[in-house]
Amino acid sequence: MNHNYQKDIAGCGLTGLISRKRKRVSGAAISKSLTLMTDRGNGLGAGYAAYGIFPELPEHYAIHAMFDYESSRREMEESLRLRYDIEKIEEIPTTPVGSIKISPKLIRYFVKPKPERLRDANEKDYVVRTVMRVNSQIEGAYIFGSGKNMGVFKGVGNPSEIAEFYKIEEYEGYIWTGHTRFPTNTPGWWGGAHPFTLLDWSIVHNGEISSYGINKRYLEMYGYKLTLLTDTEVAAYILDLLVRKHGLDMRTACSVLAAPFWKDIDRMEEGEREAYIALRSTYGSALLNGPFSLLFGHSNGLVGINDRIKLRPLVAAEKDDMIYMASEESAIREICPTPDKVWAPRAGDPVIVELEDS
Repeated sequence: MNHNYQKDIAGCGLTGLISRKRKRVSGAAISKSLTLMTDRGNGLGAGYAAYGIFPELPEHYAIHAMFDYESSRREMEESLRLRYDIEKIEEIPTTPVGSIKISPKLIRYFVKPKPERLRDANEKDYVVRTVMRVNSQIEGAYIFGSGKNMGVFKGVGNPSEIAEFYKIEEYEGYIWTGHTRFPTNTPGWWGGAHPFTLLDWSIVHNGEISSYGINKRYLEMYGYKLTLLTDTEVAAYILDLLVRKHGLDMRTACSVLAAPFWKDIDRMEEGEREAYIALRSTYGSALLNGPFSLLFGHSNGLVGINDRIKLRPLVAAEKDDMIYMASEESAIREICPTPDKVWAPRAGDPVIVELEDS
């Protein structure tokens, strides 16, 4: 019997940066940071998300879609034209990369919901329903980006290959996240690469969400369709539910995702203890169990968080108005050699960074 086998329990790498003053940074920086951690993936998935990259159409939803068949594209576009005013349709710019032999058709649409279709509906709920409908009902079609003034670039390949394929260096944004994947329990495919998004939420994840089953059933009660064959998908939808739908502030939402253990709640002061008991009683099914580190971007900032006992690495650094977060300090120093401050966030304690008012 071979006793030398060791599972790579730290697989996957993530990195992110934010300029609090909204200074736009070239995608070359995030690609350089992520490429340093190529050995955390295995070539079966990498991707990037960027905010502030479409300043010419900031109020349009940038629907990023991939298609396996031309018929899938026709069906989705017919549906979009019924429901949205379409300002622009374009192929997502790519360039040939020798190692990427085949990819789905990649198209993006800049749209606004037709006012007469909205009636009394909430605009963001309307867009979410569109995403859920396409991803669950149109075979061979997948919407992988649906936020305003943001874009998602992901696929099967190593970080440098995906960056080159999408010409990441030609984009400039004030928030960037990146991810290299080491699939363990779910398949490596174009839609399964990180980031996972919904509206302006984008999630990159290192680890394993062992509570996926109960999280999935909980989200389905609120109309979310989980179709992407990965545990990470639940994190994006839970944040949308907690923050956008239920109105929780970011720190409270993080206290749901990585809730304190009951033994720690018992030691809290009376008022704080009652608040955490209420949160855990109300949102127990939204708790993420298992080892994880997460970065999630949104239109107003960037957040990093570990699981409750820090079973996955996360490092943060600060330089002037920039905040960096990554799986490894070396990935930060690759693009910020002399940070003013470097620290390892505590287990379950989020790093919450918000943009300054423009």
